Amino acid sequence: MSTPLDPTTMSRRRQILETYRMTRQVDRAIGFWMLGAFLLFGGIGFSIFFFLLPGGGVFSLVMAIISGILFGFLAMMIVFSRRAQKAAYSRMEGQVGAGARALTMLRRGWQLEEVVGFTKQQDMVHRVVGPPGIILVGEGNPNRLRQLMLSERKKHERVAADFPVHEVLVGTGEGLVPLPKLVKHVRKLGRQVKPAEQTDLLMRLKALDAQRPKVPLPRGPVPTSMKGMRGNLRGR
Repeated sequence: MSTPLDPTTMSRRRQILETYRMTRQVDRAIGFWMLGAFLLFGGIGFSIFFFLLPGGGVFSLVMAIISGILFGFLAMMIVFSRRAQKAAYSRMEGQVGAGARALTMLRRGWQLEEVVGFTKQQDMVHRVVGPPGIILVGEGNPNRLRQLMLSERKKHERVAADFPVHEVLVGTGEGLVPLPKLVKHVRKLGRQVKPAEQTDLLMRLKALDAQRPKVPLPRGPVPTSMKGMRGNLRGR
């Protein structure tokens, strides 16, 4: 069995090639979409600069060609990024710890702690600390999760009663947040805690975390591909 590739040991070019390869396993049409975006927006960029630049001749033609290539390349990379992200979520859907993998897309100003609560049936709760305060993210069976989420909420409120606590359940049903929308949903919870207050909050939570057993999540090709795409997808 081959071991998953580690993006931290790859060059940027290798990361992009591996991401394209893994995306194509799910999205066979990605090459056509990228080519179409390059040709369409490349043509638009060429036309804008060729017909709007004053004068004419070789200089206008060269500038229009360069602009067309840049427009086309930018559009192609945007299409690649979006479809790669969609494919990565499709690969993760239904896997244990998929919510935690998605939450790793939250980087600057966010602190993720995986599996702060769990059941024997592999239901789990993750914790994110960020501008909204404390966000408890549950994935698994919604019925079993509600009691687990309530228990975790009480534990967190005991050590950080003056900070807001939000609850999010990952899934595809009423009141649940689909995996592809999880990061966006968490970011939209607002800004209720200042950076200095976040530091104080994290210090309070250290004592709570010290009492917990560590539960390692299974690693594999899908988490690796998401790690390699962070730089492309962050903030989109």
